[in-house]
Amino acid sequence: MLEQFPSQVLERAVGELSKLPGVGRRTALRLALHLLRGDKADGLALADSVRRLVEDVHYCRTCHNLSDSDECDICANPLRDHSTVCVVENVQGVMSIERTGMYRGVYHVLGGLISPMDGIGPADLEIDSLVERVQQGGIGEVVFALSATMEGDTTIFFISKKLSALNVKQTTLARGMSVGDDLEYTDEITLGRSIVNRVPVKASDK
Repeated sequence: MLEQFPSQVLERAVGELSKLPGVGRRTALRLALHLLRGDKADGLALADSVRRLVEDVHYCRTCHNLSDSDECDICANPLRDHSTVCVVENVQGVMSIERTGMYRGVYHVLGGLISPMDGIGPADLEIDSLVERVQQGGIGEVVFALSATMEGDTTIFFISKKLSALNVKQTTLARGMSVGDDLEYTDEITLGRSIVNRVPVKASDK
């Protein structure tokens, strides 16, 4: 049975909110009504922050991390070790590793993992731009910090083959992370130890 809304504006707001992941129409309705009952200034501040999020947030031209400018603060920081590049699946991976305080290199955000079942292939990810970064020189080590899943291992295997002809050390997180663990939900101590104790990536026989 279709819901009958007393306001078309409310109905539109519920429709837009329900597009968010994990938000159904009932939850969207509760959120919309909460905004209506609350201080109008709070609702307008939320609307403005969402507008600025959509309009003003950029992807770093170098590592593809989120940034308020063309280059993120990490890439722009001369005190970071720019010869070490940590490859992560998404922005959450950068945030997780940064919280450990045990990594001083820079990053490369792939934007996902290779997953044929989900229709995600190498061309859908920022793999070519990673290879180009290494080819430009100045990078001595590529650290793979991807989730210990089949998709993560497949992605590491593919990229390591692409980098095998280049003079760069390839390492991956030590398996302080359990197989099947998602990087985003790994505790900081385990993740930090995995970064410090990273191990070489072994290319398979051709």
